[in-house]
Amino acid sequence: MEGYKIQIIESLVLIVVLLISSKVLQRIIDKAGMKYTYHKTRIKVIKKVVSLLLSLVFIGVLLLIWGIAPAQLVAYIASLFTVVGIAFLAQWSIVSNITSTLIIFFNHQVNIGDKIVILDKDYQVEGKISDIGIFFIIIKVSENEYVSMPSNVFMQKMVKKIRQ
Repeated sequence: MEGYKIQIIESLVLIVVLLISSKVLQRIIDKAGMKYTYHKTRIKVIKKVVSLLLSLVFIGVLLLIWGIAPAQLVAYIASLFTVVGIAFLAQWSIVSNITSTLIIFFNHQVNIGDKIVILDKDYQVEGKISDIGIFFIIIKVSENEYVSMPSNVFMQKMVKKIRQ
């Protein structure tokens, strides 16, 4: 038991750091969501993604504390990414859409409720952003018509925001 005392203390400190980091990140996401008036479901999804990433880092550090060699951990993570990469290769657009949604959430000029024009030479879309989901941007073009656009396509288009 005496040999594990340092590892137990380090693990407890890591748990405290995880809890504090989680609360701080949750507040930052809440503030960003309120500042840019994002829909509650969008904020909830971002919180889940951040929580998952934080948990993965926690598990990795915990494994290092309890004696897993860094080389073994790197080999395991590389193998895991290889398998996941091959699994998602056929579904690359899914990963692209999720990444695009995160970028739109934190760095794009448009918000839900903004009136926009998507400048495209083939098919110009004008309307109001109704929702920004994980995979799609929903644009209300008329009273009963909506256009659904994949997030990665939205990121590639020029968007003109119309002041209301």
